[in-house]
Amino acid sequence: MTSLFTSSFCLLFPCLQILHHHIASVEKLSLTTSGCPLVIQCRNFRVVHFVIQRERDCHDVYSSLLRLLRPVCYEELYAFSYNPKQNDQQREEGWQLIDLGAEFERMGVPCDQWQLTDVNRDYKVCETYPRDLYVPVTASKPIIVGSSKFRSKGRFPVLTYFYQEKKAAVCRCSQPLSGFSARCLEDESMLQAISKANHNSRFLYVMDTRPKLNALANRAAGKGYENEDNYSNIRFQFVGIENIHVMRSSLQKLLEVTGTRSLSMSDYLVGLESSGWLRHIKAIVDAAVFLTRAVTVEGASVLVHCSDGWDRTAQVCALGALLMDPYYRTIKGFMVPATDASYYSIRGLYALRCDQLDGDPKEVSPIFTQFLECVWQLTEQFPQAFEFSEWFLLQIHEHVHSCQYGNFLGNNQRQREELQLRERTHSLWAFLMSEKRNHLNPFYSPAYSEAHPVLEPSTLPYHFKSVQLAPLLVAAYI
Repeated sequence: MTSLFTSSFCLLFPCLQILHHHIASVEKLSLTTSGCPLVIQCRNFRVVHFVIQRERDCHDVYSSLLRLLRPVCYEELYAFSYNPKQNDQQREEGWQLIDLGAEFERMGVPCDQWQLTDVNRDYKVCETYPRDLYVPVTASKPIIVGSSKFRSKGRFPVLTYFYQEKKAAVCRCSQPLSGFSARCLEDESMLQAISKANHNSRFLYVMDTRPKLNALANRAAGKGYENEDNYSNIRFQFVGIENIHVMRSSLQKLLEVTGTRSLSMSDYLVGLESSGWLRHIKAIVDAAVFLTRAVTVEGASVLVHCSDGWDRTAQVCALGALLMDPYYRTIKGFMVPATDASYYSIRGLYALRCDQLDGDPKEVSPIFTQFLECVWQLTEQFPQAFEFSEWFLLQIHEHVHSCQYGNFLGNNQRQREELQLRERTHSLWAFLMSEKRNHLNPFYSPAYSEAHPVLEPSTLPYHFKSVQLAPLLVAAYI
């Protein structure tokens, strides 16, 4: 007889440890002749079946797990009790691996066209944005504040990536509160300032990552998208990425297919097509390719938004930066678009999307999983361009949901500061850097990246692998 133990942070079984926060659901099935089955489904796609001899013992384990897997406050998460025996200096060094200010300096910002603003120093303009934000030099504080009042959640346009070679900027924001006819002179001035900050282009792309029908529906609610008659020199582009609810359903269908035993190849391919997962991945990569070409080929600046300026906007901006900049394709560089800068500091709602606390299940969606999937597809097309292996991506995905490290906790920078994550938790990046040699891609060639600094992936269907990252995550535990 083998023993099963439950501790304050994990479920222990010989050769198996499951962190409580990896558990998505627990199901106790009807008693059988061999015992009482207990099925545990994990957020990292692992599915574990236990058969416990006595129904009472099974119920005790079931009840304990139900209490432990739904924390109600951040302090109950594993990150706040995890102690890898580092002193305060080592802990701080782990957090210092990412420096947002230094990252913008690497891009060439501040410069004659872009400056750091303190308008959000106390989070009064937009509580979901960080303190330090980069805006056009010509954008005054009244313009910024006025623009924020005309944008959903107050998320006004800010710089997220600067392509120094063409002086072209990638900015992001939320949808305008335009409805069918409303306008805002400050917001119009803000977009004009972004456009004029780039002397190499006469226009600004405004890229709405939503399907056009969705954006039109938002107009009826007093939101929507920019009216080109009110904004000078903008070119509008819809790219059609679906919302969080469609993505959540798509992943569930994919997991049902990959979790089915003895499935024929034809049935697998039918199920894969039915899930729509690869279509969604293609839509995200298509959007990133459009963004990259607009910036690197046309030399135009691009303003990206969806509804509230997180999720789809974050995916596209982060993936576009990865295509444009070889630095982000290294192990240390990948930390920036993956979490702490483009994706993390400005993105918002991370706790909800990754189901960190007991909350509304309708707010959960595989946004970050999709981003990693897109990156994995790129590594398959360009194996020489990426320093890291797929194991590196798998490790990141593992710890996004483990809540063992502080990097992925919370919804925004203000919340992170209130939680004192740098002082009370440890950084995942310190751990991954200490294990760097285990994450190296043997095909990586710095010379290739030097010769091909900008990647131009094909998004034709036959270039997308039918064996995706999600099934690889499942296979990692078989």
